[in-house]
Order: sequence, then C-alpha cells, then structure tokens
Amino acid sequence: MPIEIERFSPRHTAVVVVDMQHDFVARGAPLETPMGQALLPTLQRVLRHARTSGMRVIYTAHVHRPDRSDLGLFGEIWPAIGEGAALVDDTPGVEVIPELAPHPGEIVVKKHRYSAFFGTDLDLILRSNDIDHVVVTGVTTENCCHATARDAMFHGYRVAFLSDATGTFDYPDRGFGAVAAEEVHRVTLAVLATSTAHVMSADEFIQRTKVE
Repeated sequence: MPIEIERFSPRHTAVVVVDMQHDFVARGAPLETPMGQALLPTLQRVLRHARTSGMRVIYTAHVHRPDRSDLGLFGEIWPAIGEGAALVDDTPGVEVIPELAPHPGEIVVKKHRYSAFFGTDLDLILRSNDIDHVVVTGVTTENCCHATARDAMFHGYRVAFLSDATGTFDYPDRGFGAVAAEEVHRVTLAVLATSTAHVMSADEFIQRTKVE
C-alpha cells in the first residue's frame, strides 16, 4: 500500500526546501532549472503556511569547497561544477534566492551530494526537534528532492512530496531520446507515490494540517 498521511501536526512536521539557490533557480544560471522559477509562488505559500502554523522550515544548499576536494564524481557528471562555475561554497551562487530567504533562526544545511541526509547533520536536527513528518519541496525532482525523500523514508520519517512545489529541467538525448522536464517530473512523482512518499499538492498539504 502507498504511504498515506491524513494529518500533519505542526509541532512534528518540517518543511525542507531543497537547493533553491541562485545557481539553480536564477535565469541564465549555470544549472538553471526553469521549473524552479515557475514554482516560486506555490512554495512561498507553503512557507507562509508552515511558519504561521508552527512547522519547522529547513533549507538545504548544495555546495562544494573552492579547491573542489569534495567533488567525487560530480566534477565529471556536471561540467559546471567541475569547472568551478557553480555551487562553490561561500559564493553568491550558493545563496538561497531572495524570494525564499530563510527567516532568522531557520537552519541551512550544507550538503555535498544529492541527498540532504548524506554526510550532514539533518537527521540529528530533525530528531532533536521531535520531527516525524518531512515535507519535501524544491529542486530537482528526480535528483536532490528524490534522494532526500528516499533517505528520509529510510530513516523512518513519513514523507510528503509536494507535486507543485518541486520541479526540474529538460534532459538531453543520451541514447534514449530527450525528455522534457514535465515528463521527468511526472514519472518521478509516479515512482515516489508508489514506493516512498505521499505525493500531494500544496493545497492538499495545507488542508491536511491539524490545528493545534
């Protein structure tokens, strides 16, 4: 049976905003993700709801050291990262875009891989705050959001994946035909809904919040 979340208790829920950074979301950015720009109004509404209801809001930022000593295979997979043109720690490109700027006291977890749990203290932060439900938003659907949702489920969290507050980019032909961002997004949602999370819209998430 797919995972079903009937109600969210704000005291035990965290909204995770994945990688909404300049290097991913700004127009003309090295790793531009156009769907990330389109989802901004929806994600802003989700964050207003989370904050007013008392949920935790946690951001992630994908970064690499300036000397590129922590790249692993990312330098090969993503030339912009390998060349130091994107995701260099302590540069403007890795900052969260101003439309979604963290509020005072909200944590930004720096990560070096797709998953926000891999090599970070995110699990410790969540458990220390009695969080048992994780709401995934941001970019990209099939990479960092997907990996974070999977790892959250592996760690025992009940995961909500917001279909209209996540997004991705077009995929080029690598021998299997080019794939439009909307199709990558749709198929990833279908996979997650079957194996990992309760995939729902922002409106559904808001409607399922328990008043406390």
